[in-house]
Amino acid sequence: MELTKKQQEVLVFLRKRIREGLPPTIREIAAEFSFSSTGTVRDHLKALVKKGYLFLSEKKSRAMELTEKAMLTIPILGRVPAGVPVLAIENIEDYFNVDKLFSQKEDLFFLRVHGDSMIGAGIMPDDLVLVKKQPCAQDKDIVVCRIDGEATVKILRNRENRFFLEPANKNYSIIALNENSQIIGKVITTIRQYV
Repeated sequence: MELTKKQQEVLVFLRKRIREGLPPTIREIAAEFSFSSTGTVRDHLKALVKKGYLFLSEKKSRAMELTEKAMLTIPILGRVPAGVPVLAIENIEDYFNVDKLFSQKEDLFFLRVHGDSMIGAGIMPDDLVLVKKQPCAQDKDIVVCRIDGEATVKILRNRENRFFLEPANKNYSIIALNENSQIIGKVITTIRQYV
């Protein structure tokens, strides 16, 4: 079942407060949303429980727990080269829980990096880059770009109204963009997992 706009707003508020370590009381939720009665809060919380986003304990005022469904998970869509562009595999390889990092998914996905052309920008092989889908970017943004059907992650550069992809490793060449180039999205953060 889909959440209403207000239920979504309440869920985002609950996530934020639970993430900070102390779930809100019914009265705090009412004050946050200017609800005139605590009954309205209870109705929203019951709806979140019924739709599978929240566990509540009736006996305690702050006993709220988010379900797995309420956590923000973003798909990892295969690998993207940080080296010579190769065909990107866009099947979902896994999911990553970002509930502690973001309050909303927006239009986000992860790609796992292979290659070392972006090590100067702190992007290492096997890092996850979080990408916000968007068709354009600014000069010096790190982007995922498709060139002739192949994808790569590089720094977008604009020189005299000509666009290039620049590596952050002197062992790699600059790539000129052409009419078959397409920006897939902007890299907004990098996550490194240690085993």
